[in-house]
This record gives sequence, C-alpha cells and structure tokens, in this order.
Amino acid sequence: MTTSDVSEFYKLTMEERVRRVADSVGLSVEDIGTLKAGSGLTLDKADYMIENVIGMMQLPLGVATHFLINGKDYFIPMAIEEPSVVAAASLAAKMARVKGGFKASADRSIMIGQIQLVEVPDPHAALQRVREVKGSLLEIANGTNPTLVNLGGGAVDLTGRVVDTERGRMLIFHLLVDCKDAMGANTVNAMVEEIAPLVEEMAGGKVRLRILSNLAIHRMARAWATFDRDAVGGEHVVEGILDAHAFADADPYRCATNNKGIMNGIVAMALATGNDTRAIEAGAHTYASLSGRCRSLARWERNEDGDLVGSIELPLAVGTVGGATSSHPVAKIALKILDVKTAQELAAVMAAVGLAQNFAALRAMIKEGIQKGHMKLHARNLAIMAGATPDILDEVISELTKLTKITYDDAVRVVRGLRERGT
Repeated sequence: MTTSDVSEFYKLTMEERVRRVADSVGLSVEDIGTLKAGSGLTLDKADYMIENVIGMMQLPLGVATHFLINGKDYFIPMAIEEPSVVAAASLAAKMARVKGGFKASADRSIMIGQIQLVEVPDPHAALQRVREVKGSLLEIANGTNPTLVNLGGGAVDLTGRVVDTERGRMLIFHLLVDCKDAMGANTVNAMVEEIAPLVEEMAGGKVRLRILSNLAIHRMARAWATFDRDAVGGEHVVEGILDAHAFADADPYRCATNNKGIMNGIVAMALATGNDTRAIEAGAHTYASLSGRCRSLARWERNEDGDLVGSIELPLAVGTVGGATSSHPVAKIALKILDVKTAQELAAVMAAVGLAQNFAALRAMIKEGIQKGHMKLHARNLAIMAGATPDILDEVISELTKLTKITYDDAVRVVRGLRERGT
C-alpha cells in the first residue's frame, strides 16, 4: 500500500478517489464495478440474508484518510449517513501523524457463552461439581466445531458464579471460546447448547438460557496517540478538551453523546465490513457503565511537554470471516481496502478510529462549536431537500456555505432565488 496521507482527498472527483484507493490497495476491475454499482447486493442474495425481504436500503460508503496505526497506513472504509464523520476522522488522523500516529492492540478473540441454571438446591457445591468435569465439557463443546479447533481456537475455559436475582439465586456458567477471526455468535451458541444438558445433570436444577454474551470483556481493543499541542490549536484547546472530557466522564447526559460520537466511527467501520453493529454498540455502552455510572470510553491527559494524550479501551467483537462479512460483496471489498489480516487487527484499527472520532468532536466543540462544521457539510443535503436540481446544485451549496448558519429555509430561499434569476 502507498500512504493514506492524501492531501485534499475530498477535492478529488469520485472517479479519482476510487482510482486512488484502488491503486493503493489493489482493487480489481470487478471490485471497482461493484463499488460503483452501489450496494453490490442483489435482491436474490438479500432474500437469503434476512426474512421478508421487500427491497434494499443503501448508505454512502466513504473512506477516511491519513490513518497511521502501528506504523502502517490504512484507508478506513466507513458506511454512514451522517455528514462530517468521515472528514472529522481524517482530520484527527492527520493531526495524530505529527507525533507518529496511533498505537493499537487487541486481545484474543475470546467470547463468552452463558448457561443459566435455576432452582439449584446447593449452587455453591454444584459449582464445584461442574468444575471437576470441566475438561470433559470443553472436549464435548469443541466437538461441535473441529474446524475451529484445528485453526487453534475453540472452547478454552469454563467458569461459574452464583448470582442473586429477584427470582432467587441462579447459577451462571461462562464458557470461554476463542473464535479466531470470526465474531463467533453461532459457534458459541452451538457449544453452550451442546453442553447444557450435562451441566444441568451435574449441577441439578433446571437450565434456562444458553446464549452468547455481547459484553466481550475478554476481547478488548485499545488505542492511544499523542496530539501535538500546537497542531491541535494551542494550549487553550488542550485545556478545553481536558475540561470537556472531565464533563463527559462525570455527567451521564453528556457521556451518552460523547460515547455516541466515539461509536460513530466504529459503527461506520463495522457496517462497512459487514459486522454486527448492534452487538458492538451493546457491548461498548454496557462496558462504559460497569462502574455503576456511564463513563467516557476514551481518556484524555496532558503529558510533560504540554501535548494532549488520548487513549481508549473497549470490547470489540468483530470478525473478518463469517456472516455478512463473507457474503456481502461490498463488505468483502471494504476488508480488502483495510488490508487487515486478522480480526484482532480489525478491532485494533476500529479502536484507533473511535479515539480519532472523539478527539475530532471535542476539538470542534471547543474551537468553533459542532454545528458550524456539521452544517457546512450538511449544505448539500439541505440543497437537495429544498429541490435543487443538478444544474444549480453547486451554486446553491456555494451560496449556503457563505452564511453564518445554514437552515432548510435558507436552502429553499436560495433555490427559489436562483430559479427566478434563471427564468
């Protein structure tokens, strides 16, 4: 790959952007055709993916630039409808390059499968009885997926705990499964369903749920970066970001929006690569609240040189094989653009993108307010909503971006004025 540090990438035509990415990552003529065709998904294929299909919903697929992570350049594919997200991530990545870009890592792809038992007469003793046959249970679980075991994955441990609930004490077992490069939901569910009857026999009581947990605390991803004080806008910007972070970390109303901003980039990447966005969101927001209150997923500090240092850690259960990742034509191209070799690498890159997104949002709010940059990029949407046709669209956008604030009413007025002058 050539560098992702492409100046003024947004000024290139769509054709030029596609060609630049294609040349950098080695997309085929067929890949380019799929991207240009839109979703790349036919109705026939869609009909096999979910139930009751009546059509398809497309989203724009953009590419964030400038990302340098662990010394490697990445173009970041992002599927999202919200303006400014791709541009913000690119700007943050460009600023991070001044001090060497992002560092990132991810844990093994360990997922949790839960087995719930109720009405266990002696739950603490039952826990010990099941532990005595853990080796046999792991062997039985791995018998459901010999291919995964041959790849070096599979069930690796079985733990348990007694949980007090409004319905009384319950015995909960966690089967830990290394899913390698898959997200792993189907595999984990099959394994816990397979061993549940034996667990029930050993423990007593009744088995209820046998299901994956989306709180993947054994599958953490993290990233960190230093942002040069002068590059971000000076000491007052650093101070402002630190204050904004402290606010988000202390107040749940602000924290919800702060973490939503982080997930803008992560979810856009997940959607582009065919990963389960709902699972990722659920795991991240639950993890942010494990202390008993909502906390910021990212942390911001100042080092001894006065530079801003950001870090992030969150569970990211993502895969590079299986599900829509392997079946959706554009998802496969997105992974090709990313050039990630493993699910761990994908998770690490996602963490870096989440940190970049948080930095960009905090800096924008401190420097100029989020609405200014947001509405400039939203001008095209407003112009189209107001009825601007292709022959006047660029002129409408040009007029709107001259305004201090941009509203739909402004767009209608500009469109009407241009049409009247043209008649």
